[in-house]
Amino acid sequence: MPESLLNNLYIFILAMFTGFEVITKVPPLLHTPLMSGSNAISGISVVGALVITAAATGDTLILILGVVAVAMGMINVAGGFLVTDRMLEMFKERQQPAGGEEGGE
Repeated sequence: MPESLLNNLYIFILAMFTGFEVITKVPPLLHTPLMSGSNAISGISVVGALVITAAATGDTLILILGVVAVAMGMINVAGGFLVTDRMLEMFKERQQPAGGEEGGE
């Protein structure tokens, strides 16, 4: 195995453990802002995957992995925005019906 691949794999594994430890320590009140921040980071990852995929000339494995990375990143971004939107809907005030108070008579 090339040395650069081993270095990248080592950094990836350390990042996974660090991310897991950081995320498990976040209180539930901060989950919505944290998800918005992670969506921005995922967007940056998608741009990086697009750049690397575009530069993959002649290497089919890199091209396939790049396409998979772009697809997975876009699924993560779209899903994150949907979940964040749903969570923010919970904080909006509900409008009362036009007939007056709830419960009526």
